[in-house]
Amino acid sequence: MSEVRTFSAVAREIKWLAEWLAEHQVSHVVMEATGQYWKPVWDVLAERGFELMLVNARHVKMVPGRKTDVADATWLAELLEHGLLRGSFVPPRVIRELRDLTRYRKRLVQAHTSEGQRIAKILEDAGIKLDSVVSHLLGVSGRAMLRALIAGERDPEQLAELARGRLRTKIPALAAALEGRFAEHHAIIIGLALDHFEYLERSVVRLDERIDDLMAAHSAARDRLDTISRVGKRAAEIIIAEIGADMSVFPTAGHLASWARMCPGNNITGGKRKSGTTGGGNRSLRETLVECASAASRQRDSYPAAQFWRLARRIGKKKPPWQSGTPSW
Repeated sequence: MSEVRTFSAVAREIKWLAEWLAEHQVSHVVMEATGQYWKPVWDVLAERGFELMLVNARHVKMVPGRKTDVADATWLAELLEHGLLRGSFVPPRVIRELRDLTRYRKRLVQAHTSEGQRIAKILEDAGIKLDSVVSHLLGVSGRAMLRALIAGERDPEQLAELARGRLRTKIPALAAALEGRFAEHHAIIIGLALDHFEYLERSVVRLDERIDDLMAAHSAARDRLDTISRVGKRAAEIIIAEIGADMSVFPTAGHLASWARMCPGNNITGGKRKSGTTGGGNRSLRETLVECASAASRQRDSYPAAQFWRLARRIGKKKPPWQSGTPSW
């Protein structure tokens, strides 16, 4: 016998849901992983002590043509009753908070880089070749010159005098690079972009501080990951934020690689390989691992690089740069 009741997703009704389940002496609760919508329900029910299971919707498809939320809920309850469900990995709350913070930091860093590229593009449009002289366009000297341009200064000699430190030895070259066709609309765009650029810098610093606070409990794991070739502190933080620090949830290293979708797919029929795709997986984790592996493959005389090129030659990839006469990375 089953009873079906519908609750809305507002906080008050989620609490009523927990009370209703408790009144009916429910011990186990299963739910689909649907974007962000499962999280508030999960947190409330976890606080009440229910045994929770999160499942991938693709693994529990119903009969075609009978798709409704109520039918899905009933079907999940029946599968759970018969022990036919396999739960998804749900990290502890602190790890989920770290995951949100590190993912948002990555987006802000990407936006920060985009704003810097936008400023360089606008300067190029104005005929200002500042980035051909200074190594860091948005360093202290570069920003001082940009602020002066925004304020209305157009004299290349006066702008070049704003250089600081060793850059003052390049004042003649700076003066030549700062002579262009910088117009009012250039000043407006660069002014807004520079303000946004600096705002993003401050935002990333705030996120770094909060991430460091939450990462304190996992500092030993982060430091161990940091010892791996080309896995820096920030990459280690992302890895921990995505998979947690408790590896007991993955029976073997192979299970972790499969969960992260970082191992080849296996789809062979009649002796022919149909596909080797790995599936979607965790995008943030995948991007970080690929970046680290790519950097490690370019490190000369290292074990990761040797492994990479041993496998790469099988698919016809070119030789590493230190064997082909091209400049080394």
